[in-house]
Formats: sequence, structure tokens, C-alpha cells
Amino acid sequence: MSQPAPGRLLDILGLGFGLAGAVGGTIGAGILRTPGLVAAQLPSPALVLAVWLAGGVYALLGAVCIAELAAALPQAGGWYVYAERAFGRQVGFLVGWTDWLAHCIGLAWVATTVGDYGLALLPADLLPAGMPLEGSISKGLALLAIGLFSLIQLRGLRAGSTSQELLSLAKAVAFLALVAACFLLPIPTAAPIAPPTPEPMTTLGWRNLSLAVVLALQAVITTYDGWASPVYFAEEFSEPGRDLPRSLIGGVLAVLVLYLLINLALLHVLPIAQLANSSLPAAAAALALAGPLGAVLITAIALVSLLGLINTVVMAAPRILFGLSRDGLLPSAVAAVNGGGTPAVALLITSTAAAALVLAGSFERLLAMGAVLYVSLPLAGIAALLALRRQEPNLPRPFRTWGYPLTPLLVAAVSLAYLVGTALGDWVDSLAALVLVALGYAASRLIRVSQAGS
Repeated sequence: MSQPAPGRLLDILGLGFGLAGAVGGTIGAGILRTPGLVAAQLPSPALVLAVWLAGGVYALLGAVCIAELAAALPQAGGWYVYAERAFGRQVGFLVGWTDWLAHCIGLAWVATTVGDYGLALLPADLLPAGMPLEGSISKGLALLAIGLFSLIQLRGLRAGSTSQELLSLAKAVAFLALVAACFLLPIPTAAPIAPPTPEPMTTLGWRNLSLAVVLALQAVITTYDGWASPVYFAEEFSEPGRDLPRSLIGGVLAVLVLYLLINLALLHVLPIAQLANSSLPAAAAALALAGPLGAVLITAIALVSLLGLINTVVMAAPRILFGLSRDGLLPSAVAAVNGGGTPAVALLITSTAAAALVLAGSFERLLAMGAVLYVSLPLAGIAALLALRRQEPNLPRPFRTWGYPLTPLLVAAVSLAYLVGTALGDWVDSLAALVLVALGYAASRLIRVSQAGS
């Protein structure tokens, strides 16, 4: 394989990486916690499973919509590519900056969580007496994770894609092993006394039940977030028109099946009332089946899941900056690609920004702002899909959205409702997120003005 020319990426990816990217970008430690949040809202196992299925169908419909854009416009940059094509450079930059900022915030949070889980797995005799350096050790592990995966990506696309495929495979095997253990290992007869059962559906009332379903669905949709990860590498697929739709749709289906299996397994081990009152139900199930060793194994599974997620984000986020820079919206140096096909400058900027957020300490508010930003991105993609169907009806589309226009309109309605609900529920952080977007736009204008004057 010849070396990529300056500003060019390698087109060597296929369906295997696409599926690994979708799975690795979606499944994190959230699935170990969210089943408890969902069960706390709903009165029956059937409703719990129905909500997880509904969330998966929503993600699947979103994947079907974005697959058309990804196959028609296989360029690096993620959501920015579609917004720029449909609405122009200014809107495109706002979407791209929003996307990159959300990635950096998410990367810092996941790395910090990795530090916490890694600290929990360290032998007690390796930690300082009295744990005065616990926070420093956790941050050190978080920075180590970011640095390690940045070094892997600097080696090139082959190393990065291989690591993604291996981590996603390990993640899937670990969760399937958890599911198998829940069904195959004997459930202890001396189980803890379950707390009071949730209110029956007959007395809950349809209005309250509807609200409970909405709240549960919000938690589920968040857990499915990340299914669009393959679009960031669209330019690097050797056959994007064929493999990108398969990656997006196949990835969502794989995650949907896995999530249903995990919930079935947890409901098999834990009464729904105990599931509803557990902050970490997977750990509760493992503890019931294997004692203290089970809790350690769950921590290890969570760590593997988060490492795969870090790898995905460290790979994807630099492609956003690369696309913005190549189109003249950032300094041209940001589009530099090394011999292995990695946007090296963009990678270093991303990793440095995430590391700075880790060192900043508590960033719960930034995380809340990042959630608002993430929610807005699929909505921008759906808007671009609708606009481009009208503006460019003759654009070659190797894949066309099933059920158009009903499918994108349905996804847009759910996404808009989710965004409005998020904004109303936390208007302070939503406003702060808009300020961050505005600051990025202002900085971009200053950069372009300075470039034009030089």
C-alpha cells in the first residue's frame, strides 16, 4: 500500500471495522447501570423489555436515515459533512464544532471513569496508606488511557482499526459471558429480601404510566447513543456505498440483540423490584451468582467496555477537525495526515483537549452540556437528509432511506421531543452549551479573518 498523499486518508476499511465501530461506539458501562433506572420506572418485565426494544427501533430508524447520507457523501467529518452540504459552511461549522466538542467532553468523562474502575481493580497493597493520593492515581490512569490509545492511533489506520475490532470483540464476548452465566449458574435460594414491588399497572394509571415510559425511554435512548460512529470514517471505507449502510444497520441490530439479552438475563436473576432498586444491577446479579468475585468481574467488564469506547472516540474526533480544516474552516495544518493515514495534528489537539478536561477535575456541568450537544446532532442529520432530497434529487444514492419521508419525520419528531425535554429539564446547562457553540463560531470567524488578511 502506497503512502497517503498530504491531506489524504487511506481507504482500507470494510464491514468488519464498521460493525466494530458501531458496537464499540455504543456499548459502554451504561448498560450495566441503565437497566435498573428503567426498571425503577416500569411495573413489569414485559414493559421493561418493550422499552428497550422501542429504543433499539428508534436507533435503527435513525441508522436507516443516516445510511443514505453516509453512502451518498462518503467524506471525513461526520455530521459536519451533511450539514455543510445542505445548509452551507456556517451551519456546517457549527455542527462540526458542536460534534467535536461533545466528543472531547465524552472522552474526558469516559477516561475519568476508566481511572475510577482501574483504581478499584488495583491491589490494596499497591495503594498508599489512607488513600491520600486516590484522586491523583485515578486521574493518572485516565491520562494513561488517553495517551495509550492516542499512540495506537498515531501508528496509523491499520493499528487503530485492528485495536477497535479486537476491543469490540472482547466487549461482545464479555457481555455474552455475563448473559450465559446468568442463565446457567444456579441462583442462590437465600436471596436478599426484595424491597416492595413497583406499583401495579392497574393502579399506576395510564397518565402516570405514559410519563414513566417516556422517562424510561430517555434513559434507553442515551444508552443506544453512539450507533453513528462509522460515519466518521466514511472516506476510509473501500466500498462505502455498500459497507456503510450495512455497518450502521448491522451495528444497531447487534447492539439491540445484546441489550435485550442482558435485560433478560438480569430479570432472570433479580426480581424486578430488586432490579429497580439497584444502582448497578449487573454487579448485583454477579454478586448473587459468584459472590465477591462477581463484583470484580463486572468491574473488569465495565473497564473493557470503556476502553473500547475510548478507542472509538480517539479515532473519530480527529476526523471532524480534519474535515473542517480540509474545507478551509480551520488552519490547513490541522488537515495534516501522517504516513499511516492518521490526521496526526487533529489527534494531538483532541487528546490534549480531553486531557485538560480530565485534569480540570469535576466536570459534571460540562458532561450535562455535552449531553445537550449530542442530542442535537442526529436532528441536524435528519434535517440535512430532508433538505438534500429536495435540493439535490439527482445526487447518486447507493442506499435510500426505507419508508421515506415517514421514517425521517418520525425520527426527527422523537429527537426534537428529546431535545426539548432535555433543554427544559436543565435549561442552565442547555444555555451554557449554546454559549460554547457560539464561542466556537466566533473563534472560527476570527481565524478566517486572520487567514484572509495574511
